[in-house]
Amino acid sequence: MTDATAAAIPTPRIRATPGLVRRLAAEAMGSALLLAIVVGSGIMGERLAGGTVALALLANTLATGAGLAVLITLLGPVSGAHFNPAVTLVFALRREIAPRRAAAYMAVQVVGAVLGVWLAHLMFGESPFQVSATMRGGAAQALSECVATFGLVVVILGTVHVRPEATAAMVGLYITSAYWFTASTSFANPAVTLARALTDTFAGIAPESVPVFILAQLGGAGLALVLSGWLFQQEEEGA
Repeated sequence: MTDATAAAIPTPRIRATPGLVRRLAAEAMGSALLLAIVVGSGIMGERLAGGTVALALLANTLATGAGLAVLITLLGPVSGAHFNPAVTLVFALRREIAPRRAAAYMAVQVVGAVLGVWLAHLMFGESPFQVSATMRGGAAQALSECVATFGLVVVILGTVHVRPEATAAMVGLYITSAYWFTASTSFANPAVTLARALTDTFAGIAPESVPVFILAQLGGAGLALVLSGWLFQQEEEGA
């Protein structure tokens, strides 16, 4: 093979495994952009809906589902695109992520989510520092969060098992539907829940409602972990 021939053949790009700093940066950025999408689209939807709550929620839903699909596609190869402490905890319990890395993921997810809320406020001329007054309490809301998170984790683990390339689309579509079939509008994420307590806009949740939501989310994630471990287990050949 001549030098000219060799130069004409493209060299395949070899992707190195991202280091921890890059992984954490991806989780922080993804969480921040996710909350900017959730809160920002909520503000925009409410302003343009003319008092029609269903229309505002529809705008909020579509923006969130689409944004999630994009963020997971973009950042999944870097960090796994968890953006969610409940998801990170599940992968840690499955021993697919080391405990120290999982703890770091969770920390930057929360920080990123809070920064995303502040960014949304600034983009819409709102005061950056707020506390929500929107109560979301009661057994129905708690059950909704348990179901929403259960479904999200099952979708993630199931899709990773049967068709990993479809994960971004599946998560985006699931969250889009869960906004409407759950009474809580499917927070399904402890970092999102904490951050949304810091916005007194359409997407907010009062701090008093946060503990119940997070407990329900962790309970749903735990149930999903147990069921998925059985449902998607590899069958022995010939069984």
